[in-house]
Amino acid sequence: MTETDRHEPLDVAPGAPHGSVMSETLSYVIGLGFALVLTAISFWVASTSSLWGPGVAVGLVVLAIAQMGVHLVFFLHITTGPDNTNNVLALAFGVLIVFLVMIGTIWIMSNLAANMGPSAEMMNLQMQH
Repeated sequence: MTETDRHEPLDVAPGAPHGSVMSETLSYVIGLGFALVLTAISFWVASTSSLWGPGVAVGLVVLAIAQMGVHLVFFLHITTGPDNTNNVLALAFGVLIVFLVMIGTIWIMSNLAANMGPSAEMMNLQMQH
């Protein structure tokens, strides 16, 4: 066994299985570092007055998307490998269900708000007293 055979290759994706526990732990620590830095920057963006007002919301959206990317790659191990198709499909199905629940909830609440207002008769009774 040569020296290069004993070490794992350096081109392992963050979400791909690693050959050693140390390498996998290092990947988790790097992901944690990215997540902490993005969280700290998000708090700074939200609390600073040195940024342009409308740019704060855009910055927070960009940082939230970056945070989701870090979690998907480093912690949920979503990669572009062919053996990862089931994970990507499960993630897509979960996102679909969340959006269906959100859209359905908003739709129901807006219909309730439109249909559950006080009737004209009730408003006339209140004005007479």
